[in-house]
Amino acid sequence: MKGTNLGEFEELILLVIGVLDTNAYGAAIISQLEEQTDRKPSVGAVHSSLNRLVEKGYLKSRTGESTASRRGRRKIYYDLTAAGQNALIKTREMRNYLFSLIPNISAE
Repeated sequence: MKGTNLGEFEELILLVIGVLDTNAYGAAIISQLEEQTDRKPSVGAVHSSLNRLVEKGYLKSRTGESTASRRGRRKIYYDLTAAGQNALIKTREMRNYLFSLIPNISAE
């Protein structure tokens, strides 16, 4: 397993995969990132992050069935692992704690 640090883009990808649940594959992840964050990530950036997150043990991949619409190619689906869920929870706790230390900040 690689280092356990979670970058901001990796965090977004983990969150989107959590939102997509069992339907998280490359194109759906990119579409959801664009819709939820108003970003336009490149395919290469997303796949690089997915590979890193699998290496870190935060995601596991599985291969779907081949379809005629994809000319026989199979989709690769991604699922959060328990380590991935824990990384998201720890990141949220750290962010909340740091926000609580900032004086005179409001959510208005």
